[in-house]
Order: sequence, then structure tokens, then C-alpha cells
Amino acid sequence: MPTQHSASSIEPAGGRASIAMKELVEAATHEVWRPFMYHQTFDGADAVEIIAENGQQPRVHSGDALCCGTFGELLQGQLPIGSLSRDSHFLVTMPIALFARAHFMPISGTRSVTVYPSHKVKAKRLAENLVIALGTSGGILFLQSELAEGKGLASSSADLVATARSIACCFKHRVRTSLIEKLMAEIEPSDGVMYPGVVAYQQRACSLLSFLGQMPPLAIVGIDEGGTVETVDYDQRRGETSASHRAEYQELLHRARIAIPRGDTATIGRIATASALLHQERAPKDHLNSMLSACEATDALGVIVAHSGTMIGILLDRMAADFPRKLRSVLAHVSPFDNSPKIYLTMTGCQ
Repeated sequence: MPTQHSASSIEPAGGRASIAMKELVEAATHEVWRPFMYHQTFDGADAVEIIAENGQQPRVHSGDALCCGTFGELLQGQLPIGSLSRDSHFLVTMPIALFARAHFMPISGTRSVTVYPSHKVKAKRLAENLVIALGTSGGILFLQSELAEGKGLASSSADLVATARSIACCFKHRVRTSLIEKLMAEIEPSDGVMYPGVVAYQQRACSLLSFLGQMPPLAIVGIDEGGTVETVDYDQRRGETSASHRAEYQELLHRARIAIPRGDTATIGRIATASALLHQERAPKDHLNSMLSACEATDALGVIVAHSGTMIGILLDRMAADFPRKLRSVLAHVSPFDNSPKIYLTMTGCQ
């Protein structure tokens, strides 16, 4: 089920940048993404746009907002030296239909934010910096998430984006994505979950590299190898990538730019598997070989990993006629080394 969006890179100026911006705006208004994107904008001269109600100044009220997670990354690595003006580390997201929810209640006369649960200190920091940037009051922030922490599902990034959207909703603002990214970059490397679709993203700079379109309807049979990974710690200890591997990552990104807009699930599966294998020497997954064998035995699309997490999964095409049979087969093959695998569904915006 191919999507109609073409893959384009964001550039400082010129035709390609305007094309990509148009695609982002179009994607954000798609019925799949519109409920999450209403209080976020991609363009405009000002950082904040006030949403008036019936010509009147908006009233302040509490605000709810969501942000989806991502099952690890379709692709993560480092591009050749000189190919990017800034940091060469990048990833390609795999948006899934699991969400972080934020609920913000303003309290006049304060700029501080109290967050529940209290250990969500990254969200507290972003919330307090955002209310200062917007010139609004602080308050109480409630966070609830379907995304397990420290597993590579972008739980922290989803918390931060949902927090920003919730505060914007509360004060009837539309906040530029660039402002959200600026505040996130001050906290930690982040996934590109603030975008309505699949993106190539510079996680250290919190900057969009390319908007790739929409992921076709896939299912991921995922297992958790246990433990947790802290994003900042992982990012600080990983080394540089060899020149030969950088060239491989560049080729895989090129293939992803073509395959995703076309809904080419076979190529998407091969890209995920290649990235998992390339990353194995840097952050090995104990069950990668077993999952590769299960993937081959069931004729699944490929294996996907959380490169800076503990999750590993097998990709299946939900639109294939034999999907139910393949799903049962994959579950049977995975059960000997995980008796409670979970099934994750991709977020799609396909026409």
C-alpha cells in the first residue's frame, strides 16, 4: 500500500526545502496524525502562534496531548565525513501505535512545574524551559506512558514532545517544532517522534535530515532482552564508525528514501536487518542470531533492533494475504526464548 509522499531532504533554502515543508504540513493534517499535531507547526515567522476562539482571546485551561513512540530504529549509524554540515550520526524512525500522554494544569504566579511521576525529571526540565520561552505560567504536569522506559522505544522523547504539546494546548498555542527540538537538544539525544511519519533524524543535534513519508502497515513481534539503556550514557560511550561502514549506512539511507514512499516492505525489511547486523559489534543483541533464524524460517520481512535499547523484533507485512499464518508461525518460533513476546503495530498515514 504505497504512500503518495516523496522523499525529500530539508535544506536551508531553495526548492527542495519548500517541497519537504509542504509534505510535512500535508502529513500533519492526515487523519492518522492530525489529533496529535494540532498544537505544533513547522513554519511561520514566530515561534508561537496563538489560536483564537471565535475571534476572542483564548481562555486558559488544562491540556491533554499524546506522542507516539518508535520501535527502535529502522536504521541507525553514521554517514561519511563531509556528507553533513553538522554531526554525522543519524537514525530512521519506526513509529508505532503506543503513546506517551501528558496532562498540564497551569498555576498562575509560578514558572516552576511539578511533575508526576517525580522521576520524569527530563520532562520537568523541558516544561519549565518551555513556559519561560512562551511567557506563560508553570503548573502541574501528569505523565502516563504505554512505552517502557530504557528499552529503546523513545519513551523519553515521547514524554518530552507530549509535554510540549500539552502546554501548547493548555494555552491555546501552536508551537514551532524547531522550538521543541531546541529545548530537547539541551536535555539529551532524541528520536524524531515529533514528526508525522518516518524521518531520517540527527539525534544529537535534534534536527530533521529528511522526511521520508509513511511507514506501510507492519507488525513487529518484539522481545525484550532485559535491563535498561540510558540514552545519554550510551551516546557518550559509543565510538566512531569505520569509513566502510559509513558508506554502507549511506547506501542504506538512500534505499530507505526510495523504499518507504513506495511502501516496499521487502526492502524495508532488508534495511532493518542490515542495520541490526552492522550494529551488532557495537551493542550486541544476545538473541539476534535466533531472531534471524526465526525470520528466515517464517519468511518474515526482516529483523529490527533498538540500537540504543534492549528490544529486538521480527517485521511482518500486515496487508499480506498470509499475514495471520505468518504471525502465528513467528510467535511459535520466538516462544522458546521469550514466552511473552509483544506485537507492535506501525503508525501509518498511507492513502
